Amino acid sequence: MRHFKLAMTVMAAAVIAGCGGNDPSPGDQSPKLKYSSQVTFGDSLSDVGTYKVGAVAAIGGGTFTINGNNTAVNPALTGKNWTELMAAQVGLPAPCPAVTGLDGDASKGFSVPVQAKTGCYGYAQGGARVTNPVGPGNKLTGSPLGALTVPLVTQVKNHLAAVGGKFKGDEIVYVMGGNNDVLISLEQLSSGATAAGTAAGNTAFGTSLATQLAAGATNPATAAQSIGLAIATEAARAGSTSASIVQAAVTAAVAAGNTAAASATVYGPMVAKAQSDAATAGAKAGADYAAAQAPSLVQAIAKAGSELVALVKTQVVANGANFVVVNNMPDIANTPSGLAQSTSTRALIDSMVKAFNDTLAAGLSGDAKILLVDTYSASHDQATNPAPYGLTNVTDTACDLTPAKNPLGNSLGCSANNLKAGDVSHYSYADTVHPTPFLHLLLARYVSEKMVAKGWL
Repeated sequence: MRHFKLAMTVMAAAVIAGCGGNDPSPGDQSPKLKYSSQVTFGDSLSDVGTYKVGAVAAIGGGTFTINGNNTAVNPALTGKNWTELMAAQVGLPAPCPAVTGLDGDASKGFSVPVQAKTGCYGYAQGGARVTNPVGPGNKLTGSPLGALTVPLVTQVKNHLAAVGGKFKGDEIVYVMGGNNDVLISLEQLSSGATAAGTAAGNTAFGTSLATQLAAGATNPATAAQSIGLAIATEAARAGSTSASIVQAAVTAAVAAGNTAAASATVYGPMVAKAQSDAATAGAKAGADYAAAQAPSLVQAIAKAGSELVALVKTQVVANGANFVVVNNMPDIANTPSGLAQSTSTRALIDSMVKAFNDTLAAGLSGDAKILLVDTYSASHDQATNPAPYGLTNVTDTACDLTPAKNPLGNSLGCSANNLKAGDVSHYSYADTVHPTPFLHLLLARYVSEKMVAKGWL
């Protein structure tokens, strides 16, 4: 796929037409197999409209890409994700969300009753994790959106309940997950590192300032103790500020005999040094915390991979599915979100993704009923070698995510009304992690290519 470049005028309805021809007749590009239905389990990358309700629908949003059919403006702005393109390729109806609704802030239009849609098998939901029910956007994370984030394990359970406990065997089943397990872990790591850094920084600030102010006191040793106590006491008081903490320290220093400290020209440079000492200590503590936590995060993601392997084998294939396409995790470190991280964090992201993908490879390879698609390799090549794919920008977001333009701040609320200026149709990313319709097209072609090689298309 590396050297394949899409024609700029290709229409999404014919996105994969050239990949379907296994028939001896040169002009016949019909699918090799006839599938009765398409069933999708996953997260926002495969969500076809779970949250297209309430205030989200009102602003023209609903899926995690550039929403809306804007092909009249540019053929690449189809508004479709890869699962919709795959359904069209095999001649199936457009997929519909198995469930719709929001469990969020009613005052913002984010409280909409959950409804199951009979006959709709698009179970993928934005924010969904492999087994944990609390993903990004869920109200238990503090998000006003109230995303449902039903995990993949429950998505499969719900489908089996809807169809009598068994797959018929002639469905095409798509599975793609794990991304939110990584994102949640990174958020928790960031929160923990920030807390560790803040605590260390506050301690370093107080120690540095107390030591400097005490140096000019009558008895520096006892003065340092009294100034330190004054700093700690004021810092613990509700409503204290940086200025009030400094003032408490200065007052204690003057009382201890350092009368010169009352002048801002004297204590000002001391505060500046204390702030510098705090920043250094805080950065080190945050980095140390992240380094210490990294191994456990990698192990946790590998565990999520094992859970997905078990889900596919014991609940999907074992219950009658014969055609199961599992996409591994794409190159998250090269998304706009990943690129904004430190070098060490990007390395951690890569390690987490590798652990997940290696687990999938070890557990799913070699099963005739499972096609494991290496989307990581494709997405990595697109990010580092974009030109052959027709990609014009792989580092910036196509959507304007500012509050004035996009109240949701992500691609769920992105449409033609809030795109950035210029032609963004061949950008990779709609927001910091979610693909544009054009990148979804590339994913659909890649999956289709692997299905052809498998004899499934």
